[in-house]
This record gives sequence, C-alpha cells and structure tokens, in this order.
Amino acid sequence: MSAIETFRASASRPGFFGRIADTLIHWADARETRNQLNRLTDRELTDIGLSRGDIERVARGV
Repeated sequence: MSAIETFRASASRPGFFGRIADTLIHWADARETRNQLNRLTDRELTDIGLSRGDIERVARGV
C-alpha cells in the first residue's frame, strides 16, 4: 500500500466564494482520508492506534 501526501495551504480565503472553496477543500480532504482509512484492515488500524469507530473523527480532524 502506498501513502499519498497532499499539501493544502492552511490560509483561508476571504469572501463568500473563498469560504465555499475552503469548505469544498475540507470536504474533499475528509472524504479522501475516510476512504484511505476504510481500505485498511482492522489489524492495520489497530497498529496505528485506531478502530473503525475512530475513522469519522479522524477524517473530520476533531
């Protein structure tokens, strides 16, 4: 399995459309994180200190 690194600038964009863009970027990042973690086996999740129930929390960055 390979890891995919992405870099997104953390500075938020000003204005209405900037907030929409930030929301879409956050949603896409959370979706990708969720998908990647769901592909792992329970054993692999345990190795990194997570369970299936933690995936949503981790994806949202909480």
